[in-house]
Amino acid sequence: MRARDRETSTSREDMVLSGPEGDGAAAESEPDGAGLAVVELYSQHYRALVRLAALLVRDTQTAEEVVQDSFVAMHGGWQRLRDAEKALAYLRQAVVNRSRSVLRHRTVVDKNLQKAPPDMPSAEHGALVLLERHAVVAALRDLPDRQREAIVLRYYADLSEAEIAAAMGISRGAVKSHTARGMTALRAALERE
Repeated sequence: MRARDRETSTSREDMVLSGPEGDGAAAESEPDGAGLAVVELYSQHYRALVRLAALLVRDTQTAEEVVQDSFVAMHGGWQRLRDAEKALAYLRQAVVNRSRSVLRHRTVVDKNLQKAPPDMPSAEHGALVLLERHAVVAALRDLPDRQREAIVLRYYADLSEAEIAAAMGISRGAVKSHTARGMTALRAALERE
């Protein structure tokens, strides 16, 4: 991930981590406590966060990298975390932001890639064909990013509207709007199948 993308994806994370005056006030000053807290979060939520990221970036290996990067950022900035109770919400938001960065990067790369000849499919093509057999996943893929994120966070991660709004950095009303539009589009796509 480029440095500029990291800056963009971590700007919201920094707001959660910084103290009230931006001085990095520590919620927990003991270094071992930070390590233990992050290890506990990792053991309890790693798999769910990878599944969330995989649905957003459509690639398990990249999803694992996104989640790992999010945990590394969490550990490095633990001293600045104002409220340790919001650590999981911070991680979700970090995963969503980093997933967005991955998708932006892919868009740029795809624009500059030369198309492979039609008689020589790539290795990734075989893996993607397997994923596309699932009608719901294929329908999710066609949704706009925000609608897909809202639906995945709501129905897959089972988050409330408030948690979704925090993870996506939007209002609760926008969450309702994205979810409703996404569900309408999904129904129409699945009916065509």
